[in-house]
Amino acid sequence: MEVNPPKQEHLLALKVMRLTKPTLFTNIPVTCEEKDLPGDLFNQLMRDDPSTVNGAEILMLGEMLTLPQNFGNIFLGETFSSYISVHNDSNQVVKDILVKADLQTSSQRLNLSASNAAVAELKPDCCIDDVIHHEVKEIGTHILVCAVSYTTQSGEKMYFRKFFKFQVLKPLDVKTKFYNAESDLSSVTDEVFLEAQIQNITTSPMFMEKVSLEPSIMYNVAELNSVNQAGECVTTFGSRAYLQPMDTRQYLYCLKPKKEFAEKAGIIKGVTVIGKLDIVWKTNLGERGRLQTSQLQRMAPGYGDVRLSLEAIPDTVNLEEPFHITCKITNCRSSVSSSIKMGLLPTHNTHRHIPVICSYWIFVECNEESHALHLNWAVAHTEHFKF
Repeated sequence: MEVNPPKQEHLLALKVMRLTKPTLFTNIPVTCEEKDLPGDLFNQLMRDDPSTVNGAEILMLGEMLTLPQNFGNIFLGETFSSYISVHNDSNQVVKDILVKADLQTSSQRLNLSASNAAVAELKPDCCIDDVIHHEVKEIGTHILVCAVSYTTQSGEKMYFRKFFKFQVLKPLDVKTKFYNAESDLSSVTDEVFLEAQIQNITTSPMFMEKVSLEPSIMYNVAELNSVNQAGECVTTFGSRAYLQPMDTRQYLYCLKPKKEFAEKAGIIKGVTVIGKLDIVWKTNLGERGRLQTSQLQRMAPGYGDVRLSLEAIPDTVNLEEPFHITCKITNCRSSVSSSIKMGLLPTHNTHRHIPVICSYWIFVECNEESHALHLNWAVAHTEHFKF
């Protein structure tokens, strides 16, 4: 009959504790009126309670702080801090102690130990302490693996591990929408408006310290989340930048293509990279978190091989007087040059007092850059185009 050997006791003890900010101690006030049976007993007990505020005993929040009683929640973008202690519980001197801490995620294994060098010896009732930090960048299951190896006085090498599993949750829900600027003079308003909707999906309020857009090399960005009042820049969200649980806040940004890219429409065709959002917030007692989105991509509107846009056109014109219109032709193709045929089609109108504009066709050779054409005609009679 096989007998399982007894489990060997280790000379060292490993303790791991997560380091978090304390919370304000909450007290449940119990009071009654003096004419009730307890009289002033409850009020006197609350006045004698050291956790209550003197003169405001019926308030739930006191002046004391309490340490976390459990592991708590860890959110994406926060810094995970943990205290690791190895204590010698025996009466022997232990040698060659090596403490290693790894963090296993769904995609990688990270070494969090500050030093990989072994401690020469550890006397009885002495300990080895270490504090590890890691900025959490993945959601899902994380496993903290703490391994300890040492050598006893008899020369026997010992080794043991402990596993600490925790979940990393998503703190914010970020949604983005793109809007193309619509204007009759579209050639000078190639702006892209980005709307970012940020929702707090945690159970505690957040202080939004910074929400900014880092544009790509093709764009310049302007934030539209503040207004100028009496020479001062005031945010549109008010003086308090708190985001309550399940609340949503909208941020707006305007992106304009840089001059060297705006003149070459073929570069910004198809899918273009806009940039990424950088979000920084604080929670209870100043715990900071930071998130950066992946590169935001936008499908640029398709203009075909050639894009014709209006640069300038008068609001009103006089009858039978010539007026000027400035057009812009942009070659959106990747080839060096294109032959473009341009003209005005006849306009058929049921109103007799509006004349018919005859067709005029011109041929233009244009390269990758844009060409501006100045057109001149009258309402009641036709005039030749002038360049």
